[in-house]
Amino acid sequence: MTELIAPTVRLHSSWLTARDEWQAGAHQDGAGLRLVANDDLNSPEGFASWVERLRQQSDRSLPVGEGRVHATHWWIVDGETYLGAIDLRHYLNAFLLEGGGHIGYSIRPSARRQGLATWALGAVLLKAPALGLDRVLLTCDDGNAGSARTIESNGGVLEDVRSTEIGVKRRYWIALDDAGHGRSSMAAARTTAS
Repeated sequence: MTELIAPTVRLHSSWLTARDEWQAGAHQDGAGLRLVANDDLNSPEGFASWVERLRQQSDRSLPVGEGRVHATHWWIVDGETYLGAIDLRHYLNAFLLEGGGHIGYSIRPSARRQGLATWALGAVLLKAPALGLDRVLLTCDDGNAGSARTIESNGGVLEDVRSTEIGVKRRYWIALDDAGHGRSSMAAARTTAS
């Protein structure tokens, strides 16, 4: 059964296998890899340190680094298999407003085209009102048709396409009272964990 879980050290081996499917240095939206610093994710200690930083980023009583915002991270898993990641940023700074948005997600290459991103986005949209959000901004590269479909199937309304410091981005807003409209029926077959 596919579910969202908090990052955990128990999936270290599965996470490493998924990481190796990506090209070296590839950006994985929503994975929080920018929080890694110099930790070696191959070692159990380095991985555990990163997982702890992911978990702490949602704690609003703790400061976040300059240019960062508080965010909640989830991993998309099926049993003990890591399939991808999604995060919900609690608020926007100037960079996120321009090109990053409230939610980032990525699916490991071998698990794509199964509706996982659409399902995970729909599940996280249901959690966003608890942060006081009434709408969320999502962005994707202008040429990423799959991500555009994922956002649109979850109620995304295109505001504009603009050049940003991280490339040309499609910017969508989703009103949270509309979240869930048009989501795939796959969501009914899956569960989410808090």
